[in-house]
Amino acid sequence: MIKECSLLHCMAHSRIRRAILHHLMTLICIPIMVEADEATGAQPALEQAARAIEAGARLIEWRIDHVTDTPDLIARLLSESPAPCIVTCRPTTEGGEYDGTDSDRIAALEHLALEHTPSYLDVELATYERSANLAQKVRLVIDHPNQLRATGTRLILSTHDFTGRPKDLYNRLGRMAQDDACAVIKVAWTARSLRDNIEAFELLQNRTKPTIALCMGRFGLLSRVLAPKFGAFLTFARADDTLGTAPGQPGIGQLRETYHFDAINKHTRTYGIVGWPAEHSIGPVVHNAAFRHADHDGVYLPLPIPPEYEHFKATIGSLIDYGPLDFSGASITTPHKENALRFVREHDGTVDPMTDLCGAANTLTIDRSTDVMTLHAANTDVEALVDSVCDALQIARDGLAGRSVAVIGAGGAARAAAVGFALAGVGSITLHNRTEAHAHALADELSRRLSDMRQCDVPITAAGLEAMSRRPYDLIIQTTPVGMADPSTPDRSDCPLPDDVLSAIPWSDCALALDLIYTPAETPFLRAARQAGCHTRNGKDMFSRQALGQLHYWLTPEAASLLNAGFIDSLI
Repeated sequence: MIKECSLLHCMAHSRIRRAILHHLMTLICIPIMVEADEATGAQPALEQAARAIEAGARLIEWRIDHVTDTPDLIARLLSESPAPCIVTCRPTTEGGEYDGTDSDRIAALEHLALEHTPSYLDVELATYERSANLAQKVRLVIDHPNQLRATGTRLILSTHDFTGRPKDLYNRLGRMAQDDACAVIKVAWTARSLRDNIEAFELLQNRTKPTIALCMGRFGLLSRVLAPKFGAFLTFARADDTLGTAPGQPGIGQLRETYHFDAINKHTRTYGIVGWPAEHSIGPVVHNAAFRHADHDGVYLPLPIPPEYEHFKATIGSLIDYGPLDFSGASITTPHKENALRFVREHDGTVDPMTDLCGAANTLTIDRSTDVMTLHAANTDVEALVDSVCDALQIARDGLAGRSVAVIGAGGAARAAAVGFALAGVGSITLHNRTEAHAHALADELSRRLSDMRQCDVPITAAGLEAMSRRPYDLIIQTTPVGMADPSTPDRSDCPLPDDVLSAIPWSDCALALDLIYTPAETPFLRAARQAGCHTRNGKDMFSRQALGQLHYWLTPEAASLLNAGFIDSLI
């Protein structure tokens, strides 16, 4: 058994080395920060590396920032590494944790490379250029055209900026590209917006050597997940039980199981959830699984965009205009549903009647099937919300007739709720909002739209939040994002209603309290309703219904026919 395992280990090593040498695929590399512990030595790090390889990693980066003075530990790591490895000792000046001198650090790297020949050494460009002596020591142990000794170790020259995009980014890239000892270029910076990812992709497309181009932080996930689409040498992922070594590193399980990293290629279409925030959404889990089930070559990611329209316009415009990204669609959530509709109208796109009536869109489709790209705005929230309420009450739509509805909020989801219930023929709709003037403006706007289109004559009125305690409602629909905080927090600041209003609502008259939030499963608003004896439902069912509606816009009819509500529900 030991011999068999050793043989399989060697075969795996050989396959990975061939992939590295010929750059056959974008590799997943797990960085492991090694800690010095006299009792356990290298064993914990080696066990973590073994788990990483089992999870699908193809490279290990041994971060020896803390252990340069323990050569025996490093020797064991390199001799027993379960996969080809990168050795890195990153100084604090570039985001690492080594606080010694450059000369001591390079001496340690020189010694280990001479003795054990790791696949790669990662050295910062700034360090490499700081001293001819340091550069000479590095060149002594790595492979390059003028190397006189046999060595299999290659050099990764890297540069990092944790404050933003380096002003001299292209100058740095040029210097790395021109150095004959540099086998792989690595550049990483903290993204200021999603648009930084596009520049990272352009660097990869124009590479003259194997290149790693990554954006760090909350805006940088695209560069990490889409690395294989643009031919990156590798992407970094953290082991699922660790915090990682740089901001924004996804877990390897998330990378492979949620985003199906191994299937991403240059033809893969890009989709996402646009919001502020967007990272909380279960959309990536649902839509990526649906794409896979329907055999659709697409990947769906969180796309956080700050609330202002100018941010939305600039970012979505850039994603659409960058053809190699194949940006093909987006789910739109708070606070961008009105921004999405405005954007499509300004770009001469098409708008379906329900979206036009609501004044808000939750679905953006970019049709690239012809020479002329077209945009389309849709709203799948309306039908999904009404159907979810009917399902919760176990009634047909005509069972809503005459019921009084309270809608909390005045944003895009509130628009969908008001229009949906008005078209369903309820008795009355009242919009309650923290800023009462916004509720009145929306009530007037929607009443006018519905009247002009002769859709219905259901009265839509408005009031402040405190008015909810003064009258009974059959249905209360909470549409704001307030409540996404930790559900274990007892502070009522994560509820859209003040304590005195929440406790004074005549819940006994209410047939259903629905909160469109699904994370957490029970918000403080729903908890109060349940404790008062009211039937409650969170936004999970509505999410499933509207997500299925979105997929029908993005997939071919044949692919969409493979999906149903039961499949979507099983993913949540």
